[in-house]
Amino acid sequence: MSLTVSPELLAQAEAGEVAEADFVATVRDSLPFAYRMVERLTGELASDGGPFADNHEEPPSDAERGQLLRAMASDSIRGSLERHFGVRLAFMNCHRVAVFPVGAEQGADYQRFVSMRAQLLNQTPELRSC
Repeated sequence: MSLTVSPELLAQAEAGEVAEADFVATVRDSLPFAYRMVERLTGELASDGGPFADNHEEPPSDAERGQLLRAMASDSIRGSLERHFGVRLAFMNCHRVAVFPVGAEQGADYQRFVSMRAQLLNQTPELRSC
């Protein structure tokens, strides 16, 4: 399971729309490694002032890697994190998450990061099993 959903939040979902803040709180509590990574990178982007901030460190365990993969693979989770933190996320391989300013999708840095070339150049034998 990607998320641990409280009975109250499940009842809300069954009755209709769910507040995004409640959904983000569930993501934060269910996928803390992924949430903290996006939070950290968002802080780095704001403080460093570069075109993006990205992660190069492997998750410490398969459990954390799984959290990251679930967060990046789900459109609703990924989208809620983007809106919550006010960034655009990009993802490559098992742990290379990047945060860009909203609107950067047409820029050269974003396009380079998400390119096929970048994906191929980021391959290593250690990452092939993820």
